[in-house]
Amino acid sequence: QTTSSTLKGAIQLGIGYTVGNLSSKPERDVLMQDFYVVESIFFPSEGSNLTPAHHYADFRFKTYAPVAFRYFRELFGIRPDDYLYSLCNEPLIELSNPGASGSLFYVTSDDEFIIKTVMHKEAEFLQKLLPGYYMNLNQNPRTLLPKFYGLYCVQSGGKNIRVVVMNNILPRVVKMHLKFDLKGSTYKRRASKKEKEKSSPTYKDLDFIQDMPEGLMLDADTFSALVKTLQRDCLVLESFKIMDYSLLLGVHNIDQQERERQSEGAHSTSDEKRPVGQKALYSTAMESIQGGAARGESIDTDDTMGGIPAVNGKGERLLLHVGIIDILQSYRFIKKLEHTWKALVHDGDTVSVHRPSFYAERFFKFMTNTVFRKNSSLKSSPSKKGRSALLAVKMAGPTAAFSASQLPSEKDETQYDLRAARSYPTLDDEGRPDLLPCTPPSFEEATTASIATTLSSTSLSVPERSPSE
Repeated sequence: QTTSSTLKGAIQLGIGYTVGNLSSKPERDVLMQDFYVVESIFFPSEGSNLTPAHHYADFRFKTYAPVAFRYFRELFGIRPDDYLYSLCNEPLIELSNPGASGSLFYVTSDDEFIIKTVMHKEAEFLQKLLPGYYMNLNQNPRTLLPKFYGLYCVQSGGKNIRVVVMNNILPRVVKMHLKFDLKGSTYKRRASKKEKEKSSPTYKDLDFIQDMPEGLMLDADTFSALVKTLQRDCLVLESFKIMDYSLLLGVHNIDQQERERQSEGAHSTSDEKRPVGQKALYSTAMESIQGGAARGESIDTDDTMGGIPAVNGKGERLLLHVGIIDILQSYRFIKKLEHTWKALVHDGDTVSVHRPSFYAERFFKFMTNTVFRKNSSLKSSPSKKGRSALLAVKMAGPTAAFSASQLPSEKDETQYDLRAARSYPTLDDEGRPDLLPCTPPSFEEATTASIATTLSSTSLSVPERSPSE
C-alpha cells in the first residue's frame, strides 16, 4: 500500500547510506557470521547527524549481510561507486508487473539492475541460502542463477517491505522479438489470452514447442558450455531443495530487426537509443556460460549487447538473453501439498511443481533437448541446407558420410542427463532404478550445524530478531 514514489525514495536513501558507510570499512574475508548480520538505521524526515532530511514519512532501513553482499558485488565486477550511481543517481523506473508473483519491479535508468519486492518467506530463504550461494559462486562463477547484489528492508508505518537487487537479464535497449518463461512442464504451460494481447507477451513451454519445433540452434562449443552451466546450476538448485524456477529467455532476431529497419527506411538509430553507462557486463548471457569477462577478456558487446548467438529453424540469426529466475521458492510443505493434490487430479509428471530432483531433471532435459540444440553445420551455412543437414545427422547411420565429430555418439546422449553428474551416491547403482537418488543432508541441517560450530568457536551471537519481524 505504500506509494511507489515513497518506496523508491526510501530505497535510494537507504542504499546510498549503507553502501557509503560500508566503503569506509576495511576489506576482509567473509566469515560465517557475516551472512546473519542485519544492520539497521533510522531515517527521521527532519534528518539526523547520520542521515539527510527527506520529505517522506520516517522510516527504518535494514541491510542484510552487508559484508557478504559487498563480496558478491566485487565478484561480479561491480564497483561501489558504479552501484551507487546506478541505483541512486536517477529515479528508478517501475515496470508493469511481468510475473504472477504480485511483486513490484523497478529497473535503474541505466538498465543495469532490477529491484524486486519479495515476501518475508523469500527474504528469509535468501538469507539462509547465502552461505551456499557464496560457495557456489566461488566454485562456479559462470552461472545463470540470479546475481544477488543486496537484500534490504524498508520499515515504515508498521509495514516491512523487503527488496532484493539483482541483475537485469533483458536490457530494454535490445528489442526482444520473443520472450519465454520456461519450466520444462507441459501442464497448462501456455500463455493466457490476456498475456498474448500485450505488446510484448511472455510465452510458455507449450507455445515454444508449437512455435519453435526445431528449437534454437547453437554452435557446438556454445552448446556444450551452456549445457555444462545448466547442469551445474540445476544440481545446486536441487541440493537446496529449490523448485518452480524458470528459464527466462529473450530472443532478439537480428534479421527481423534489419527487415524492420529497411521497411521503416530508418538508418541505424541504436547508438542514440543506448543509455550512457550501459556496461552490459554484469549480466551478459555469453559471459555467464563462457566466463570471458571473468578472465579479463573483453567481450565484444558493441553489436550484441552480450547475447548468445543462435539460429532458428528458418536460419535467421538470433541473440539470446537467458537467466534462471524465481529461485526463492523452497520446496516446503505448501509445495508438497500442492503437488500431491495436482498429481491426484492430473498426471503428476507433467505438473510444474515437483520433487526438487525430478524438477531439476525435467528442467535440464527440456532445455538441452527441446529448447537448445547443437548445430554442427552452424559455422558453414545457417540456411535451409544447414537445417536439413541437422535432420540428416539425427537420422544418419554409421555409414553416412559425416565426420565422427558430427555424429551424435553414445557418449553425447548420456552427457545431457543430470543423474550422471550427481556426485553423491544414488540408489540406481544398486540396480534399483525405481527408487529416487538419496539426497544429501538437508540444507537446514547442514547450515545449522555449521552455524553452531562457528558460533561456539567464535562466541559471537547472531542478532536477535525483533518480535515485529
